[in-house]
Amino acid sequence: MQRLIVTPAVLLLLIAGGCSRNNQQEQSNKTTMEQTNNTEPLFAKGNPLPADWFTGNAFLTPLLAKDKNNNFSAGSVTFEPGARTNWHTHPKGQVLIVTEGLGWYQEKGKAAQVIKRGDVVNIPEHVEHWHGASASTKMVHIAITNYEGDTQVTWLRPVSDEEYNQL
Repeated sequence: MQRLIVTPAVLLLLIAGGCSRNNQQEQSNKTTMEQTNNTEPLFAKGNPLPADWFTGNAFLTPLLAKDKNNNFSAGSVTFEPGARTNWHTHPKGQVLIVTEGLGWYQEKGKAAQVIKRGDVVNIPEHVEHWHGASASTKMVHIAITNYEGDTQVTWLRPVSDEEYNQL
């Protein structure tokens, strides 16, 4: 029969090793929580979008381009306060996922809806609509836009200041 003799020095090493692993786990949990609670933007602000299709300052960070596997593109769009798209349609629809801030989504002939972080807007094909930031808060969304052939959007007239200010 073999006996295991644990000296005080060995016992201290075992306890210290366990404490070290616990401290490492606590540090890992803390880092994960900091990342979860991070209020930094998910994506960079990107490049300015054309004034032909946007009122105010709007920016795009491309995330995914249409390719042989995906018949859609995805991008993060940042709207500074008051910025908005023109009225437009999509031949195969669009999905917006709001990641930051507060803004508006409106379909032609319907009341505008407030959109905020965590909201998902499913826009059917050929529905005339616009979206953008509130007058006082920026808004960021991920836009997932489907293609029909080489077309993903048909741009229409700007949302007038009068229309926007009625919100």
